[in-house]
Amino acid sequence: MKFAIIKERKNPPDRRVVLSPETLAEARKRFPDAQFVVESSDIRVFSDEAYARLGFEVTNDVSDADVMIGVKEVPIEHLISNKKYFYFSHTIKKQPYNRKLLVAMLKKNIEMYDHETIVREDNMRLIGFGRYAGLVGAYNGFRALGLRDGLFNLPKVETLADLNEVKSKLDKITVPNIKILLTGTGKVAHGAKEILDHLGIKEISDALYLTSKFTEPVYVMADVMEYAKRVDGKVGDKWEFYKDPTGYESNFMPYAKETDYFIAGHFYGNNAPFLFTREDAKHPDFKINLVADISCDIDGPVASTIRPSTIADPFYGYDPQTEKEVAFDTNDAITVMAVDNLPCELPKDASEGFGETFLEHVIPAFFNNDKKGILNRARITAEDGQLTERFSYLQNYVDGKE
Repeated sequence: MKFAIIKERKNPPDRRVVLSPETLAEARKRFPDAQFVVESSDIRVFSDEAYARLGFEVTNDVSDADVMIGVKEVPIEHLISNKKYFYFSHTIKKQPYNRKLLVAMLKKNIEMYDHETIVREDNMRLIGFGRYAGLVGAYNGFRALGLRDGLFNLPKVETLADLNEVKSKLDKITVPNIKILLTGTGKVAHGAKEILDHLGIKEISDALYLTSKFTEPVYVMADVMEYAKRVDGKVGDKWEFYKDPTGYESNFMPYAKETDYFIAGHFYGNNAPFLFTREDAKHPDFKINLVADISCDIDGPVASTIRPSTIADPFYGYDPQTEKEVAFDTNDAITVMAVDNLPCELPKDASEGFGETFLEHVIPAFFNNDKKGILNRARITAEDGQLTERFSYLQNYVDGKE
């Protein structure tokens, strides 16, 4: 079987890649029956020469490969019929802007495996860039704090070589006496936690966070059952909430009254209660003045996130009283960082981390008869031009009926 690392063609360009030269060499070593080829790219964080030095063929034509491996959506005109593809298709939530892409893959008899659908039996994701989104998002929040309040001047992550240099820049700053709330307990939240811990910020319990004052910066990592509660007053259950959150309401305001800097690292599911609304943000006791919204759900659970921001222009302000966008350093505004492609700022580390998990979970499935069901669960479209049973709920979306 022949695997191709394909060129990223979506705009704006993405420098990440699924398999770095070293990880690809490890794949070749572990699976001698596999062939690997690399499509030439002038934007990839690892140069063509880096792959060629390790003995890989680098070419402009990978059409003879069986499996195409990329990161972002492949433009329709570059899809090759009757192939297997891996990339983030952004279709499984019926995203309107990619409906034509899914339709095209069906017409071309493509087997589509979305990185987002590579999951364990319990549906927990196996691979992703979440850790790096958390790392960069938390760093960007501190960068906004320093610029807004004239405390320090951190450089943009995209100008730094790697995670080690990111952390070395953080070693030079002093964080003021603020209280930081981090929501979530997954890979994104733990990436953000890595930054907080590197800065030496003290982690405290929810009880202390909500009731005490401190003379040093502190943070709390809040799980969903801390900031959401059952409407009927009974004890909540996290797994019940994930399955059906309709019987729950927000319990976020006690945190909002104590927090200066909020890092949104949670996963937000359909029908879950908003963390805070536009009306909540108007409350005189609402204290949050800086939000790093890594989850970046627009006009959703974090009311101040009214649009995504960009790597080039990462910050804006939200005026709670007018509900309008203002300059990020406007007095009494909430400073918002809502970049929706954060791992792109750290392409080398993100690629290396992603590739290690892809090699661990995905490549073996092609050579062990998919004994763990990885490929079977991940496949959205089949080679016969139909949706697989697991993703048959997308049929109306494909047909343009919703």
